[in-house]
Amino acid sequence: MAPSPENSHLGSLLQHSKLALEQGEALCSRAHKLTNESAQSCFDVFALDAKVKWISEAATQQLKLAANVATTIQKQRAALQREVQEFDTLRMHESNELDKTLDSLGAHRVPPDFYHSEQEDEASSLFGAQDSDEDDGPSNLQNSPSSTVRIPRTHVKTLRDFIADRAVDEILDSIDNERNELDDVLEQTTEFPSILRTSIDSIERMLPSESLPNVYQDLEKQEETAAEMARHLESLAQHYDQMTSAMEDSERGEVFEEEDLAEMNRDTTELPAIIADLETCLLILQEIHEAFLSKRASGEAGVERLESVLDDLDELGGIMEDMLEAQESTQNEATPILVSLHTHVRTLGALHGSFIDFQLSFGKLLDEVERRRRYAQDAANLIRSMNKDLENMVEEERQKRQAFTADHGHRLPDDICLFANDLPTPWRIGPVGDIEEVSRAHLN
Repeated sequence: MAPSPENSHLGSLLQHSKLALEQGEALCSRAHKLTNESAQSCFDVFALDAKVKWISEAATQQLKLAANVATTIQKQRAALQREVQEFDTLRMHESNELDKTLDSLGAHRVPPDFYHSEQEDEASSLFGAQDSDEDDGPSNLQNSPSSTVRIPRTHVKTLRDFIADRAVDEILDSIDNERNELDDVLEQTTEFPSILRTSIDSIERMLPSESLPNVYQDLEKQEETAAEMARHLESLAQHYDQMTSAMEDSERGEVFEEEDLAEMNRDTTELPAIIADLETCLLILQEIHEAFLSKRASGEAGVERLESVLDDLDELGGIMEDMLEAQESTQNEATPILVSLHTHVRTLGALHGSFIDFQLSFGKLLDEVERRRRYAQDAANLIRSMNKDLENMVEEERQKRQAFTADHGHRLPDDICLFANDLPTPWRIGPVGDIEEVSRAHLN
């Protein structure tokens, strides 16, 4: 018996429904596999993210330590630099004051008669003679470098000719040499803070800025898409069940109304759209799966990169240890040099003080010479006055004796007084000894 046209039509609809269900099941099966793979990938992403976070936190702490080391070295260097600047300021002040004093000494002329005697080959100075073969060092302030040099009498000396310039030069040379040595010592750690900060910045750029971007959104979207596919597959299964039941009813002789057949046709024509939706959902799941794969690859690359960061941190740790030792060594080397420099400046200050005292004492010497000049002049005037008085007394005595002889001498025998005719003794007051003190009245 040949099938009726209605049965043939229902069979065709059932075949379309079965084919659509099989396609839907195949798509959902692939979707299920993708979601399982995505779930594993997501788990891997979470594990990698946790590892990245752990390494990043450890790296961040290590970088903070490195930054603290850089700050410590910078503070230690700054403290040393302040000490050096304080010394430079002190040195500049002492040098400027010394230069002013030396210029003042150089402008203060000494009268030639102060240091020239009748014998030009006998050299002397206010501080005493200096042996040219001896090197008494910078502390021998009693030696004058000018006392070993034959100065022509026409040359007028200044106070600077009578001080130990050589001592000043030796101290200044020592200061310059040790100051340069100090610069060399400080130069050893100059770049340490910047090197550390450059290394820190370089490592920080290698750390991830954020983790798990859009992972939860992808999971939520995957769940929604899978649920949508399940609904589509359930719809396909229901349609297939409906068509199977309708086919069975038709085979038992049931006749369907035109309206029922139209509804079956309409539902069957919607099957390609459902399959298309399933394919679209599968594409979405595929994209999500690929996104998870990409995130996992990115996480693996991040871990690999962070492992190289750990290597860099290990190397940085060794560098920091070396830098701290070098900075401590610099501190130990710089401290005695600074102590020595301050000692030189104090010595320079002592020399400066002796020059000031010398200049003050020379001023007192000029006052003393002037006082002596006045004394010698007063004494000479007194002697001249006394000698004049004595000469007048002797002359008066002589005249009186001559008058006595004229009045009474012819009446007295010569032998009655042997000294009766003696003249009065002449008197002359003068200095004790053979050398008379010279009054340098012409000195300025």
